[in-house]
Parts: sequence; C-alpha cells; structure tokens
Amino acid sequence: MLRFMPVGDSMTIGSAGEHTWRYRMWRHLRDTYGGPFAVVGPRETLYDKATDAPTSYEYADPAFPCGHLAGWGEGWQHMVPLIGDAVRSCRADVLMVSLGLIDLGFYTDADQTADNARRFVAEARAAGPRVRIVVLPVIPNVRAAADAPFAAQVARFNELLAKALADLDEPRSPLLLASPPPSYDINLDTYDGTHPNASGEHKIAAAFADAMHQAWGVGEPYRV
Repeated sequence: MLRFMPVGDSMTIGSAGEHTWRYRMWRHLRDTYGGPFAVVGPRETLYDKATDAPTSYEYADPAFPCGHLAGWGEGWQHMVPLIGDAVRSCRADVLMVSLGLIDLGFYTDADQTADNARRFVAEARAAGPRVRIVVLPVIPNVRAAADAPFAAQVARFNELLAKALADLDEPRSPLLLASPPPSYDINLDTYDGTHPNASGEHKIAAAFADAMHQAWGVGEPYRV
C-alpha cells in the first residue's frame, strides 16, 4: 500500500463546490497506478468562503478519499510544525507539496521561505525516514504579473527551492522537483488569477503525476 499525502495552501485545500486537484490526482492514480494505494491526511474539509473557515464537505464529487494537509492562508512555515505528526499518524509514503505563494505574499521573503522548506524536509524525514517528497514550484499569480518585486521573489524562491531539493536529496528518501505546468495560464486556468479552475486542477495534477512517473515509475503519464 502506497500512501500519498497532498500538502498545500488554498490552491490545494480548495473551496466549497470544487473538485480540487487532489480529486483529479486520485482519479489518475486509481486508473493508472496498478497497485493498492491511498490518499491520506489529517484533514478532509474544503474552505468555506461564506464562513471564512475550513468547514465544508461540499466537494463537486465527494466520492473520493479526501484526506490532505492543506489550509487556506497556510504556507511552509505553518506546515513545518505539523508535518511530522501528519506523516506519523497517516503513515504517509509520498508527499505531494504545493506551497510558497502565500509565504512570499504575506509572511516571509524568498530566503526565509527556502529555509522553512528545508526544515519541512527535516521534520518529514524525522517522522518517516523513507518518505518521498515531490514539490511543485510556485506558479506566479496575478499579483506577480503586476508587482515586479513580488515576481522577483517568486523567481528567487523557485531557484532556492530547486537548490534545496538537490542538496537534500538522498537515495532512501528521494526529493523531486516537479516541472511547472508548461501551458498554465492564469487567465484561463484560474477563476481569480490565483486559484485553479477545472483546467488548472488538471494541469497541477498532471505536474505531480508526470514527475512521479518519469522519476519513480509511479503510474502513467497524466491524461485528462
């Protein structure tokens, strides 16, 4: 049994009424993995914009294992103290991580955010010495399109993230940097310049799926 845990911010938890890329990823694994697997995590809810809280179970299709470790407004610094317990309690084997945009937007600069990513890896490995981690770089959003200093921070963090994963990679606990979705367009693949719509969900899921297939032989290439 291979246990996959999605870890992320608002783009990963999703909000009421959405499928989420987590759902798209589960369907892909269900159809292509070829062995027993589970999608796990200590949380299950969506964010409810009406109540400004992660209290909704109103998935567009609720019939999937909706475990995750994601939160609206949460970033690397928030996940560092949580990831160890999550890995232990859910016995996670593979972490699919999409974090960084909220950190850079509100909490930490690129260098501080990269330091938190390194701490995250250390905490995850302390709980699961053989855990595998695949990380999606930050996808620039509408703010990056209009705010040059913020765009520069996003670009610098992505460079530092790639270096951190290369530095920390080891055979028993491999680290993998996914490629940003090449055709991702914030005008077409999001509903507000940041959060993915259906096509964006597919493209984020494909980035994780294709990276794991190419590097680790997990499943098959992603097909919509």
